[in-house]
Amino acid sequence: MLTAERHKFILEELREKGSVLNTELMRELEASESTIRRDISRLAKEGRCQRVHGGAILPESLPGDQDDAVTLRQQRHRMEKLAIAREAAGLIRDGELIYLDAGTTTELMIDFIHGKDLTFVTNAISHARRLGQRGYTCYILGGQFKSVTEAIVGEEASLSVRKYNFSRAFLGANGVDLQAGFTTPELKEAYIKKQAMAASRQVYILADASKFGRVAPISFGSFAEARVLVAGQLDDSYRSYENIWEVSE
Repeated sequence: MLTAERHKFILEELREKGSVLNTELMRELEASESTIRRDISRLAKEGRCQRVHGGAILPESLPGDQDDAVTLRQQRHRMEKLAIAREAAGLIRDGELIYLDAGTTTELMIDFIHGKDLTFVTNAISHARRLGQRGYTCYILGGQFKSVTEAIVGEEASLSVRKYNFSRAFLGANGVDLQAGFTTPELKEAYIKKQAMAASRQVYILADASKFGRVAPISFGSFAEARVLVAGQLDDSYRSYENIWEVSE
C-alpha cells in the first residue's frame, strides 16, 4: 500500500474513533511496526495527529483522556467480538466441515465450539493449535506465512482451499460496504477468502459495527454473498438487509 493511502486510512480511523493503536494499524494495513511509527511521526509533524505511547490521538484530544479512550475502545470491541464469536460458534452442527479464517474474532469462536465429529480447515497457525488442543481434527493450509496476521497465504494455500466442500465458512473482513462488499488490505489474503466462500454452502462474515462503511483496497465478495454477524452500534442504513444478523452483547 502506498504511503498516502496508509496516511488516509490512519486519519479516517482517528476521525471516527479519536485514537488508534499501532498494533491495530499493523494488522489492518499489513505493515511493519517501523512503517506505522514512521507514518504517525510524519502525520504528527504535520499537526494532523498527536503521538502517544502505542499509537496516536486527535490533536485536540486532552492528554488525560488518551488512556481511557484506548482502554474503553479495546474493551468495547472485545465485547462485540466475543458476542459475535459466541453466536457464530452456535451455528455449527455436529459432523460438519468448517473453514475458519485467520483473525481475532474467528479465534475467539474456538472457546465456544462444542460440537461433535467436527473437522476444521484454517489458514491460521494459532487457530490450528487451539483446535488441536481441544481435540478437534484440523487441517492447516500450506503456503506463505505472513507474520503480521499470522496467516498462511499465497497460491498454494488458495489451491488447497478449492479441494474442500465446506459446510460453513467463517471469515473476517476489514471493511463491509454496500457497494464495495467485503474488503481486506492484502491481495493474497483476499484470494483465499474468495476461494473459501466459493467452496462453502454457508458463508458468514464476522464484523463489529466499526467495520461497516469502511472500504479496504481489495474486495473478496459482494455484500449479498454472505450473512454478516455484527454487534455494536450499527448504522440504520444496514438494518433492513436480510443478510445482516445483529448480535446482542
